[in-house]
Amino acid sequence: MISLYKPYMPAELSELENILRSGSLAYGKWGREFENRLSCFVNINNLMTTNSFSSAIQLALTALDLQPGDEVIASPMSCLASNMPLATYGLKVVWADIDPKTGTLSPDSVKQKITNNTKLIFHNHFCGYIGYVDEINTTAKEYGLFVIDDCVEAFGSKYKGNYAGNFGTDITLFSFQTVRLPNTIDGGAIVFKDKDLYEKALLMRDFGISRNIFRDQDGEISKDCDIYMKGYGATMNELNSYIGCVAMGDINTLLAKQKQQAVKWTNILGENRITLDRDEIEPNYWVYGVVREDKLDFLRGMKDKGYYASGVHLPNSYYSVFGQQGSLPCVEEFYTKFVAIPCGWWME
Repeated sequence: MISLYKPYMPAELSELENILRSGSLAYGKWGREFENRLSCFVNINNLMTTNSFSSAIQLALTALDLQPGDEVIASPMSCLASNMPLATYGLKVVWADIDPKTGTLSPDSVKQKITNNTKLIFHNHFCGYIGYVDEINTTAKEYGLFVIDDCVEAFGSKYKGNYAGNFGTDITLFSFQTVRLPNTIDGGAIVFKDKDLYEKALLMRDFGISRNIFRDQDGEISKDCDIYMKGYGATMNELNSYIGCVAMGDINTLLAKQKQQAVKWTNILGENRITLDRDEIEPNYWVYGVVREDKLDFLRGMKDKGYYASGVHLPNSYYSVFGQQGSLPCVEEFYTKFVAIPCGWWME
């Protein structure tokens, strides 16, 4: 069975043993280098890595000074790893409906869900297929809201020629967990549009500590280094960072292979395909998404042919932890039709 997901690990990791024996395992040289390589790829500044995607979300929410009870508009048609940290933080998650042709947030539905308590739009880019960026960001600006681009599955995807992370959105989040590209085993990253917010989050990422003044000339913790903001222990360690650095050397080749595989699927499926593609987007093809009236038969048929297929995500609105919020007809329509088939770098 050809798998739908597969962790990528570089063939040569010659520095691992040296790092393990170096005595320098916490965020350092390789951490900074990984951030630099990510920034160069996306073509942005103000990027920081974190030890997990969940940490990235919590850190972003804290940097925005969101408070428990604030409302965040989100898509239920996304990974639970995206939406659970919102609830854990204490935000009230308000589901907006989606465009049943794309699986991404409906701008019209988002606008209808805005109240005086809304502070944030959490914009998920479904399975690497970028959503309606300009429309969502314009609505947010009109109502004075923040937008976070949830790119948990969208590293390497493009919108109007720019990579995810370079859309002009307030904050972008990435995951580097095992089945993502790049894979650091676990980890994430945050991109900030605003430099001041980025510098604030840098302190928050490391318990609020200013490392350049944390210790005095004798190496003791200095009383002159005040901790004046709350923070997290969210830095990425050197092992994960090094793996990410090496993986970034392969990233263009891996993404190109996935795009080539998508072209093959398009030719194979022919007129029988309805995909989530739009002219202004270039997915990373983490998976190849199709919309099928015969979802279950198609899914089973693909498995019979040796390709693992799946609907990927259960709508998060089904989970009682988020409360009951009424029907979302386009989510239901999309869920009954969407199937992802393998499109990864490992396929021939």
